[in-house]
Amino acid sequence: MATILGIESSCDETSAAICIDGKILSNIIANQTVHEKFGGVVPELASRAHQQNIIPTVHTAILEAKIHKNDIDAIAFTRGPGLLGSLLVGTSFAKAFALAKNIPLIEVNHMQAHILAHFIEDPKPAFPFLCLTVSGGHTQIVLVKDYFEMQLIGQTIDDAAGEAFDKSAKVLNLPYPGGPLIDKFAKLGNPDAYNFPEPQIKGFDFSFSGLKTSILYFIQQKISEQSDFLENENNLQDVCASIQKRIVSILLKKLTLAAKELKINNIAIAGGVSANSGLRKDLICLAEKENWNVFIPKFEYCTDNGAMIAIAGYHKYLKQDFASQEIAPIARWAVNHSQ
Repeated sequence: MATILGIESSCDETSAAICIDGKILSNIIANQTVHEKFGGVVPELASRAHQQNIIPTVHTAILEAKIHKNDIDAIAFTRGPGLLGSLLVGTSFAKAFALAKNIPLIEVNHMQAHILAHFIEDPKPAFPFLCLTVSGGHTQIVLVKDYFEMQLIGQTIDDAAGEAFDKSAKVLNLPYPGGPLIDKFAKLGNPDAYNFPEPQIKGFDFSFSGLKTSILYFIQQKISEQSDFLENENNLQDVCASIQKRIVSILLKKLTLAAKELKINNIAIAGGVSANSGLRKDLICLAEKENWNVFIPKFEYCTDNGAMIAIAGYHKYLKQDFASQEIAPIARWAVNHSQ
């Protein structure tokens, strides 16, 4: 029996989870509301909040799993990528815990963990599969050949899809985090009301900076013509629906291209933006058309969470792939490379 404590602290969520033999018994997430008034994550405030949250979060995870801290066989933690100050808090805690309990330390790549979240519950994807990993900081298409054999075949050349959602929301005067609010209003709007441009990028790569700029100019023009344009609920809903439709279409067009070229019909999505209802709905429709086997994680495993770190740590534990006490966090870490 292997009992793994997973620690996630890459950005603005402090999370801890307990995994026993591949089964998640607890997954506690402490969100940080301090960033709302700044319209985005402030790294220094994030690291301070992690320091305040990490001990009670771990304690709660252990209690909810109904185990004792002495039952833990190894501790897995997010080494990177992410905000260095935030990563440092989780890494330091994990190293101290492992040293105090004399148990192995397991480093986890945050982006690999998002993909491995698909192995928390059934149905699990069969290898090989393609995973569209979309979040505030990353937009990638990954060919997953095994648990830790992954090939990055497409990524954004500028901004991530999650950033496109959040920055668009800011232009619409929606509070942070704005991505979920765009999703909420989009459900009530007409996705064909406005036609935002689609970037022409060759291959499997993405680009969202031009789309963000076009949305900004569009809103500025509309407000110059009608000062209360965004105060009209119907206008706001239609704009949100149109923005969401374009971002989702960009993502799925590249995913379709990769699936056809590589002749793979096992398709997964992961990351915070995979919680978007428009992406989920359109992917399911596309899967029926393309005869894909689609794997979509539960909402609680889409955003940053300790469970995905714990399950990744469990599979590394089976390989006896442990880290040393000299290990340090890294802000940039490719999904297809070890350090």
